[in-house]
Amino acid sequence: MSETDQVGLENWMDFNGVIAPQAPDEISDSGFNEIQLSELTLKIGATTTQFTTEWASQKTCLPAAIVEELCWSLKDDQLVEVVGQAGPLNYRYALTDRGREHAKRLMTISGYVGPAPVSLSAYTNHLLWESHHHPPVLFEQVETALSDIVLTEDAVEVAALAVSSGRSLFLFGPPGNGKTTISRLLHNVHSDTIWIPHAIQVDSSLIRVFDPQVHEVVDIDDPDRELDHRWVRIKRPFVLVGGELALDDLDLKWSESRHYYEAPPHMKANGGTFVIDDFGRQRMAPEDLLNRWIVPLETRLDYLALNTGQRMEVPFEMMLIVATNLRVEDVADPAFLRRMGYRFHVHAPTVELYREIFVRFANRSGMEVDSSVLDDVIQRYTSEHRDLRASEAGELIQRCQDI
Repeated sequence: MSETDQVGLENWMDFNGVIAPQAPDEISDSGFNEIQLSELTLKIGATTTQFTTEWASQKTCLPAAIVEELCWSLKDDQLVEVVGQAGPLNYRYALTDRGREHAKRLMTISGYVGPAPVSLSAYTNHLLWESHHHPPVLFEQVETALSDIVLTEDAVEVAALAVSSGRSLFLFGPPGNGKTTISRLLHNVHSDTIWIPHAIQVDSSLIRVFDPQVHEVVDIDDPDRELDHRWVRIKRPFVLVGGELALDDLDLKWSESRHYYEAPPHMKANGGTFVIDDFGRQRMAPEDLLNRWIVPLETRLDYLALNTGQRMEVPFEMMLIVATNLRVEDVADPAFLRRMGYRFHVHAPTVELYREIFVRFANRSGMEVDSSVLDDVIQRYTSEHRDLRASEAGELIQRCQDI
């Protein structure tokens, strides 16, 4: 492995054929000092009456040896006391009155009591390494992923180029023809996994990155505790936002009650796919949202502001898909479209394609279609002056099943 390949892999190792984070041997290897980690341990200890070394190790996701060192430092400062031994190298502790008062003060600064964070630079370096070492996407993979829906060859080719390049994709066209479905299927092309931290820390500010509602954990067997469990192995994330999206949703979310930040949805999508659905129907002018994305699309970097006014630079390493059923000229300007990697017009199906879609839906449902019935359905569209919609074929089959 070359020096370039190793950038972003400091303190990482080959773990059963998977590049994985290695557990720190010493406090200094964690990227934080003893005071920062001791304060987190104290706050976690304050959530219970007594705690053991092993319990605190599981809560902080730090090795037991490091937690033991932190606890003895807290003991020397008369913030905790040893109340017994739970096993070899596994002591039982309780906070002193002084310790509980100090923990209360710390909670007013940051109420975070989860796994120890990693540094912003560690998060950034590894995410960039991951983005440059994903396995290549082949045309056949995209073709297979999209085989469940009926598309023209040209459409599949554009989709394949967007996925294989990792560039953004603008989907537009009349409603009900599969833009959201296409987004999900394109994401499914990726079957590999990535690592993300539970949280990152910038100076004294903490940002929670891992979200169990967004990130699907991939279990990894680590009986000898060789791995740094501050990181979580997940399937590549898929995040979809729609008309509910507001401009401030794309900023760091400060919790007044918990005193820490929640990462915005596109940061949680890093390493995966971020879809803005129903573009133009958000609670903001389309140009405001476009302006928000111009710099990230151009530089693959985003800038997020803390309450202190400090700005932090984070990678914008994801496939961005923007989908709209409004007229393109009403929601996007040339400057934005120029920065989108690919554009894909999802047309209403022709009569031939609609027939194929209808029959395919029916076959999946265990039904056969009489050609005369399908002729009547298509004639109904014509007589009512309605455009064909791909989604309505499945809806009609479902109504038949209901009846």
